[in-house]
Amino acid sequence: MVLCPVIGKLLHKRVVLASASPRRREILSQAGLRFEVVPSRFKETLEKDAFPTLYTYAIETAKQKALEVAHRMHAKDFQTPDVVIGADTIVTVEGLILEKPVDKQDAYRMLSSPGGHGLSCRLNGKEHSVFTGVAIVHCSSTGDRLETKVLEFHEETKVKFSELSEELLWEYIHSGEPMDKAGGYGIQALGGMLVEHVSGDFLNVVGFPLNHFCKKLAQLYCPPPHEAARCVKHDSIPSVDTFKDLSDEEGSGQAGGDRQEAACNGTVETPPPFPTELLGLIEGFKGSKVLFTACKLKVFDVLKDGAILTAEDIASKIDTSVRGTERLLDACATLGLLERSERGYSNTELARLYLVSEGEHSLHGFITLCNDYTWELFTHLESAIREGTNQFHEVSGRRADNLFKCPIPLQDSSRSKEAQLQFMHAVHDLTKLSAHAVATAFDLSRFSSACHLGGCTGALAHALVQEYPHLKVTVFDLPEVLELAPSFQPAGEQAAQIHFMPGNFFQDRLPEAELYVLSGIIHEWPEDKVHQLLGRISERCKPGGGLLVAEAILDEERRNSRGAWVQSLSTLLQTQGRQRSGEEYQRLLRAQGFHDVRVVRTGALLDAVLATR
Repeated sequence: MVLCPVIGKLLHKRVVLASASPRRREILSQAGLRFEVVPSRFKETLEKDAFPTLYTYAIETAKQKALEVAHRMHAKDFQTPDVVIGADTIVTVEGLILEKPVDKQDAYRMLSSPGGHGLSCRLNGKEHSVFTGVAIVHCSSTGDRLETKVLEFHEETKVKFSELSEELLWEYIHSGEPMDKAGGYGIQALGGMLVEHVSGDFLNVVGFPLNHFCKKLAQLYCPPPHEAARCVKHDSIPSVDTFKDLSDEEGSGQAGGDRQEAACNGTVETPPPFPTELLGLIEGFKGSKVLFTACKLKVFDVLKDGAILTAEDIASKIDTSVRGTERLLDACATLGLLERSERGYSNTELARLYLVSEGEHSLHGFITLCNDYTWELFTHLESAIREGTNQFHEVSGRRADNLFKCPIPLQDSSRSKEAQLQFMHAVHDLTKLSAHAVATAFDLSRFSSACHLGGCTGALAHALVQEYPHLKVTVFDLPEVLELAPSFQPAGEQAAQIHFMPGNFFQDRLPEAELYVLSGIIHEWPEDKVHQLLGRISERCKPGGGLLVAEAILDEERRNSRGAWVQSLSTLLQTQGRQRSGEEYQRLLRAQGFHDVRVVRTGALLDAVLATR
């Protein structure tokens, strides 16, 4: 009820939250505020040392996030919003800001180990500060010009950690929760077990200072009368009685009071919230096709190495019409893939990293496969749902009764090497995205040898030897796969620790190793084949040996793991297997003689399971 008068004022205004944070969305939704979510694209590259205090850095970041969304919505196809809310939360200790951890060891250094990030002390057993900067941007437009007024503030909360054991800290880190949290913990979930006490606004630590926000709204929309201003002091959120009539008309009266009371009692018909996310789902395929087309035409390759070109120059280089190219480039700019300036178009950092075809982190191979194969395959989703069977035959013209790799069956000699190479590029691109997270999900230092079954290009093997220099890895895959694998091998001394051996893991004797690895394999096969493969590994694995499984793991409560659930439909479309939950993997591996089965959600595309024989 606290926000009710303000909600009455904002009923017919377009309020936007410039943040993708589910925690901020939940806090404001539960308070009764109606808004839409438009995540900001502001690059958080502000120089922290340039600000006099840490909270002024958080405030400026929040303001820039909100202003970026306001200007983008005004300039593009959206109508100008009325209010944009930006926020930025930072965790600080001894005058330093703790960012999100890059891996599990980094999370451990933040939470416990002395010296992490240059700290002389650790969070464990210590008190630290959480600051949230908030900017409320009021927008109006005169012709093509956007006018903004910004109200900004910050909130500080002190948090004290208990003295925690190594076992408890690692248990928390292995849960995967710290990986997307500033400071390496989330107080609203499992991270709450680390905290001894909180001094200040608890919701501020979660991500948004609701109490302070409500006070600011009260000041904005219903300031106290001038003569009473000195007497009004709010140590907590003002009660409903302190608000003036918030009707859009000037003055006050019974009619305005009736409208306010009706709004508070929920009797006024109001339009539903703008369905931003739903529209994004409905039209999301258009953005995907824009990306696919730009990659196929090598737009991002033309703009590599910092090139800035006009639409005419780009059209000439990729042999397309100027009219069509300009529209494609503008669409890419709207999607955050290109920068547009008076001089022309250039790659964003995102495009430079992932969309230039020959880049170290390029996803060009995966995008090409999505455009040439997966796009068509998903047009048969309805048939797959009705029949409960894969639809590979609808795309390839053949039944896929015993595929080793989908979508392109590499054991089919009629397929060209070009098609095989295309699929391997896609696998290589995706594996690299999760390889570091999988390699660091557990401490594998006790193993001196590993065998990656179905290891394809060896991308995960390279991540393993980088993390564990003493480890020697054998990549075991079909001969036709390994014939093309050398083109993917990076240079370096560690490459000598990786050995490629041709073979079929269902038919041939498995290489001897202390650790066996399966990445993206189990979900492709029907139950009988899965049990056959795991049985062969179990027989070959010596007591004390291990099995590392990398798969997208389902959340049984259907609340998280959104990508894994969508991937389960992809599995239905093109294989005879299925995705599994963490508990299902535990039962599956225990049934094959493995024990101490541990599951870690990495936050990447693939999660990790480690079992001991």
